Amino acid sequence: MSLSYTITLVARRDATTLTDADARAARDMVKGGVPVILSPGEAVDIPSPAPHAGMPTLDTMRAVFGPRQIDVLLTRSRGRRKGLLVADMDSTIVANETLDDLAAHAGIGERVAEITRRSMNGEIDFAAALRERVALLAGLPATLLEKAWKDVKLNEGARELVATMRAHNARTALVSGGFTFFTGRVAAQCGFAEHHANVLDIQKGILTGTVDEPILGPDAKLAHLRRLAEEGRLKPAATMAVGDGANDLAMLKEAGVGIAFHAKPIVRAAIGNRVDHAGLRALLFAQGYPAASFVSGE
Repeated sequence: MSLSYTITLVARRDATTLTDADARAARDMVKGGVPVILSPGEAVDIPSPAPHAGMPTLDTMRAVFGPRQIDVLLTRSRGRRKGLLVADMDSTIVANETLDDLAAHAGIGERVAEITRRSMNGEIDFAAALRERVALLAGLPATLLEKAWKDVKLNEGARELVATMRAHNARTALVSGGFTFFTGRVAAQCGFAEHHANVLDIQKGILTGTVDEPILGPDAKLAHLRRLAEEGRLKPAATMAVGDGANDLAMLKEAGVGIAFHAKPIVRAAIGNRVDHAGLRALLFAQGYPAASFVSGE
């Protein structure tokens, strides 16, 4: 049987160690080929046949390895390294929900965070939820943006992910339903070639409680993915997208490899490839990059 796919195991490296026994167990489950170590104790590739009746599903394998904080990803072996990365920002490239942080500094954090939660779980319309949250900021000083920025923390592996893909001639874009105030700075820190987000309206240093239209939501994220692929003359199979919320679903489904990163339940249920435990380095391992080839991005 042709081994046209690859199973990749990635361990959360600050919590566990991937062992030879793990690799053998995964190989036996899929009747795969000889494991290829990508990072000792952290990541391994296992050549695998295409999914077929009788072969364990990803969910079955996650049930085995997940309790040990090991992620399981499945990709086609051909064309694994992607020419385009489109990434969400909040709770994906950064650990924060920047609008929630902004609201917390304004003293309305709980009210805004609850709307965010419902929006990211797909319970309410994204654009309506964004307008509702921004309206609660009306009359507040724009200096709160700087305070919120001080809270922003990149997720582990963010710089490596972008720098390594760019070093291998991939195009990278940060596309967020958040705000350009944050995406511009995060893009600069990580090295994204471009960024797109919503624009907060500010008049004389005061937040007006409105955002420029049209709002960048799920349809716009998908449109950016398609535009960038077309500009790079890339087929959908040559693209990768990563995100965590319901507004990311359209682009995750469109991309050659869409990865749900520490995602909300509605996204985990809809997207086959998930990173539930490890950091963003997992996206490089999913493309077959060995850790020795990573670029630090520092």
